[in-house]
Amino acid sequence: MAKVLMKGNEAIGAAAIKAGCKYFFGYPITPQSELPEYMARELPKVGGVFLQAESEIAAINMVYGAAGAGARVMTSSSSPGISLKQEGISYLAGAELPCLIVNIMRGGPGLGGIQPSQTDYFQATRGGGNGDYRLVVLAPANIQELADLVIEGFDIADQYRNPVMILGDGMIGQMMEPVEFKVPKKRELPEKDWATTGTLGKRKPNIINSLYLAAEELEEHNKKLQAKYDEIRRKEVKVESYNIEDADVVIAAYGTTSRIVRTAIAKLEREGYKVGLIRPITLWPYPYDEFNKINDNCKGVLTVEMNAGQMVDDVKIAVEGRFPVYFYGRTGGMVPTPDEIVGKVKEIYGGEK
Repeated sequence: MAKVLMKGNEAIGAAAIKAGCKYFFGYPITPQSELPEYMARELPKVGGVFLQAESEIAAINMVYGAAGAGARVMTSSSSPGISLKQEGISYLAGAELPCLIVNIMRGGPGLGGIQPSQTDYFQATRGGGNGDYRLVVLAPANIQELADLVIEGFDIADQYRNPVMILGDGMIGQMMEPVEFKVPKKRELPEKDWATTGTLGKRKPNIINSLYLAAEELEEHNKKLQAKYDEIRRKEVKVESYNIEDADVVIAAYGTTSRIVRTAIAKLEREGYKVGLIRPITLWPYPYDEFNKINDNCKGVLTVEMNAGQMVDDVKIAVEGRFPVYFYGRTGGMVPTPDEIVGKVKEIYGGEK
């Protein structure tokens, strides 16, 4: 299939339809508004339904209804809109309903701004809603990977009966790159025999629920969820690494920030510095084990983000005190430059190569 030049937000929509998504419920907010615009235009062409809800809260509960009926369904928003969806996201996770949630982040806190940012790492990986639940969180670095992860994200959601989040920023939503819509590696997906599709008098009604009045029942449900999350941790970690076995400094970065880091690493290598990269693709489950491959003589791990250091805790957990952990970031929609990252790496080197 030929590649097509597409804006990131539109590529998400095209990939979702390719994956069999038939329902989209959302509410417009920049910098992701092209996505609902695309779905409003294209979903009816494949027999699907686009509905602009009266609010983000309404949208996520519509997702709950469609997911409960076994449909492939998605929603999208940007940071404060995702905040409004948190109760519904917790309900979806508690009721074990598969769906895809897209967050094209903006700066924060509060209303923030529409410039690129990565300020929702805590919210996505730690859970902004109530209870012991997890989302699978995918962080693409380019438009091709974005499209691939959207398609795979629907499969992951169906396989584990769990919401999946695509976490991007304004850059990946707004930039244009060539993309090819590939057929993903086939997964053996379970039948949705739990869905509320009507009984036809052939079985007992299915009940979808996260309410268990007896504490013992609720604990058993939580144990079931935790066992599922443990399976996801074992099977769904995605990470890309570069030169970490030989690096004097390793940089940890995800999403579009990792591309800026790559430019910085190329410049440093031309000057004789040995710098590696660990790029988590799944922010949850986090690729902790990848950090064990870093050589023992490494001077430190530098975390680079477009926030105030939200991934630093995960990096510290991963390195287990083997190396010092440093941080460089920009906030409010400011984007770190390769030269800024180069300067920070040279500081860690202490002027020595």
